[in-house]
Amino acid sequence: MLNFIAGIGKICGIWCVFIANDATVKGGTIYPVSLKKQLRAQEIALKNRLPSVYLVDSGGAFLPLQAEIFPDQFHGGRTFYNEAVMSSLRIPQMAVVCGSCTAGGAYVPTMAEETAIVDKIGTLFLAGPPLVKAATGEDINPEELGGAMLHSKISGCVDHFASSEKEAYECIRNIISTLNYDITEEETLEFDSPLYNVDELLGLAPQDYDHTLHIKLILSRMIDGSRFQEFKANYGTTLVTGFAYIEGQLVGIVANNGELTHDASLKGSHFVQLCNQRNIPILFIVNTAPFSAEPSSPKQAEDHTNRLKAQASMMSAVACASIPKITLVIGGCYGNECYAMCGRSFDPNFLFLWPNARIALVDSRHIPTFLFTLDDDCSETGVDLTFLKEKFVIAQCLRITKQQKQQIMSLQQSPMPVLRM
Repeated sequence: MLNFIAGIGKICGIWCVFIANDATVKGGTIYPVSLKKQLRAQEIALKNRLPSVYLVDSGGAFLPLQAEIFPDQFHGGRTFYNEAVMSSLRIPQMAVVCGSCTAGGAYVPTMAEETAIVDKIGTLFLAGPPLVKAATGEDINPEELGGAMLHSKISGCVDHFASSEKEAYECIRNIISTLNYDITEEETLEFDSPLYNVDELLGLAPQDYDHTLHIKLILSRMIDGSRFQEFKANYGTTLVTGFAYIEGQLVGIVANNGELTHDASLKGSHFVQLCNQRNIPILFIVNTAPFSAEPSSPKQAEDHTNRLKAQASMMSAVACASIPKITLVIGGCYGNECYAMCGRSFDPNFLFLWPNARIALVDSRHIPTFLFTLDDDCSETGVDLTFLKEKFVIAQCLRITKQQKQQIMSLQQSPMPVLRM
């Protein structure tokens, strides 16, 4: 949602989380998706103990959607809960009131530890002048109701009066400079570039999923010097695990190289526990298998059950690991395999998706196969199967051209890069 901006940057050498409203879009009001974004930004600040800077210019909750914003555990009230928890954990929070802050938008700066307000621009009130007029019949202007002079001199809701936005931002910089933080010098680590051209990653991105991409083609273009110390190289080969350096930082790598089989899951579980024991962060590179056939015999059903048990073991290891976890989805992220590969529900510190990435319970390419097995005259299902079939046929036609596919396959079928130990 573009009316809410969040990011991470440095002020006075200290890493901070920035959370800002953009009142030029819907008056800066909070939508369900922008609320989710705000809570995620606070979660990052909380996990990484980063000071937060709020630039507030918000009309509060978007009232037509209040049922999706206000009442539940992780709705609007969670913002203020997080502010209180972070304050109790001594994670500093500062705010600049640089616009009209109404209702829920007014609680954010008043709960921050130090707040600056911009004269003639910033206002704070639970209900603005129009609502006062409707409720009491009283005519009052925003400055009298909740302006900078009122809150800095009379109510005490804000701590610093600023005559301009520039002065308010300078005030925040001065506050951060007095946080008494020990700024550790960041080492400039020397590292080797990968042996293979990083730009070739653009051609290696899976797009149509008709063929398997060997993950070492990706790793050889990501890790320092293309050096990779592989773990259990000959066991469970559909999952690649091992240690490498990325820009001088030691990481454990867990990368899909096909279906997450029984052996691959046990291997992944062992490796995740190993990284957790050694306090080494893990990078998960996700390209899970898009389709798994249902078992058709007792033997296949037994194998299927054993594989699920092994995947559950890996899920437990990933969930219980207390080290930093970063997930990168380079292709498909389908079904239950994405849980073991530290999908969003398994709480990675950060999750990134390549532009071609797809996340779904079932790969849409296989749905037409199921649909065409059904009878078009099966009207009692209440589903217009003809419409669904046509929709999926169109989707199939919009996939990449044959020429593009040949270009990508030629690069992906190039000789396997040698990863040095």
